[in-house]
Amino acid sequence: MSKKQDQTASFMVRFNQQIFEEDGESKVQWRGKISHVQEGDEQNFTDFNDALIFMQEKLANLTKEATKDKTTEQQEGILQKSLYMWKTMKEVGPKVLMETIKDPKKQLSQFQDQIQGQISSIGEEISEKVQIDEWRNASRSDYKKVKKSINELAEQIKQLSNKIDNISKK
Repeated sequence: MSKKQDQTASFMVRFNQQIFEEDGESKVQWRGKISHVQEGDEQNFTDFNDALIFMQEKLANLTKEATKDKTTEQQEGILQKSLYMWKTMKEVGPKVLMETIKDPKKQLSQFQDQIQGQISSIGEEISEKVQIDEWRNASRSDYKKVKKSINELAEQIKQLSNKIDNISKK
């Protein structure tokens, strides 16, 4: 049986827009600050690629720490696989940010569609993996716990959907 390791890295990104006049011309500059939540490290940036590099370094360190008992070759292979998504993010991320800044409602709508798609996908996956006949052998207290968890999850999804709708209206 394979051994599974879960690790979490959270980042918070803040943007600040400055609009100013220079040589009689209106200009805009976006600045940002990225924070690694677990360690509390922060870095200011004016180029989003610097924020991506900050995240890559933190995630690479996390992966290296988790694989310190592996051979160098295994570590390199795992690190390459771990950071593959950042190559895509580095290419697509700045474009998505610019589109979000230009038309936030359109991007919000796309995010909402993605969330709904994920919810549908998860629902289908759960229904495929869980056979209802297997639930009949569960105890009444287990059934109540599962039912309570499902109701709490449904309420959280409803609240999230309402928040997205409210943002869309703005």
